[in-house]
Parts: sequence; C-alpha cells; structure tokens
Amino acid sequence: QVQLVESGGGLVQAGVSLRLSCAASGHIFDNNAMGWLRQAPGKEREFVAAFSWNGDSTYYADSVKGRFTISRDIAKSTVYLHMNSLKPEDTAVYYCAAGSTYYNGTYSLTGDYWGQGTQVTVSS
Repeated sequence: QVQLVESGGGLVQAGVSLRLSCAASGHIFDNNAMGWLRQAPGKEREFVAAFSWNGDSTYYADSVKGRFTISRDIAKSTVYLHMNSLKPEDTAVYYCAAGSTYYNGTYSLTGDYWGQGTQVTVSS
C-alpha cells in the first residue's frame, strides 16, 4: 500500500524553479512531521526541509535556505517543495518522508514512511 506519492521532478536548467508534490494518506499526514530529503549520486541522503508534526514550524537545510520553501495543503494531505534558483548541486533524487523532526546540530527528519523518490536534474 503506497502511502506517500511524489511527483514533479524533471530535468531543468540552472536558475529556474520547480515544484515537488507529495500526497500522503490522511493518517500519516495528520500524525507525523513531513518533509523532504535528497540523495545525490555517490553521497549520503541529506535533509532538505520539513514541517513539524503540527505544521507550526518549518525547518530547512542551510544549503537551501532562502531558495526552497516547504508548504502544505491540509485539505489535500499534500506537502510541496517549491525550489527556486536551482543549482546543478541540487541534482538528486528527492524523497518525501514522514516521521519525527529532531535536532542534532542541524535539523533532520526520521523516515518512518518514505515515498518512491523523484529525480531532479539541474543542468548548468
């Protein structure tokens, strides 16, 4: 049973914008922090952005702060990642995840639930 469904990846040029979507099953959306992580080729998966479980707070990785914005539509149980001023170093598979946020020097998100991943490729 697929519980997190992502869409919106693609191949774009540097400097443009792209929006990713993650539609969640209602019980997951209502009871978990939700956000995005990404994994570039040859690198470990890294945190990108997340909402707290109640939606009151947002968290961003320093590398995307000021360029990416996370938003959500409660009625649709959907979380979005608005990516502006994309750079080649943003190239990665982006994963939607649901779980708990935590702080260990930087913010991150546990992956109790995962989407299938969507490829974002930014050409220079």
